[in-house]
Amino acid sequence: MKRSTALAAIVLGLLVAFGATPAMAADPGDREVDPAVTAMLEEVPGGIVIDATRAVWPDLGMELQIRGASSISARTVGGCATGKTCAFNLASLGGSILSFSSCSVNAVPASFVTRSAANARTSGYMQARNGSSVLATIYAGNWSNVSGTVTNLRCVL
Repeated sequence: MKRSTALAAIVLGLLVAFGATPAMAADPGDREVDPAVTAMLEEVPGGIVIDATRAVWPDLGMELQIRGASSISARTVGGCATGKTCAFNLASLGGSILSFSSCSVNAVPASFVTRSAANARTSGYMQARNGSSVLATIYAGNWSNVSGTVTNLRCVL
């Protein structure tokens, strides 16, 4: 903990020296900053974003680290990126991934054998289907193994 606080203090010093805004100090990567981190930054001045789920306040010796997903934060499921629905060619989210960013009925090519599926969206559910027959229903932020031949993934908001 002291190491990350020291690192944050160095980063803050460099930011102040170059005129940057401390609250946006670090790049959270390709994820949005968790709403709980954003709320804390607004409430307690002087915070520095370390990544999407962590911020530090060097002057206060305080660090916030979000564990698990909040109701609005990113919902990456296994290798399925946030906001997508995915099919995996092995059970338990293993093997190759076929992902879809649009929420509709997405055809799964016959050459892709689906053994598990994930819903990394923040709401609704998806169905792994054979034609119109539902093989598995997967709610937001979850996954399931699938048996049978999956021909499409149906996303419902």
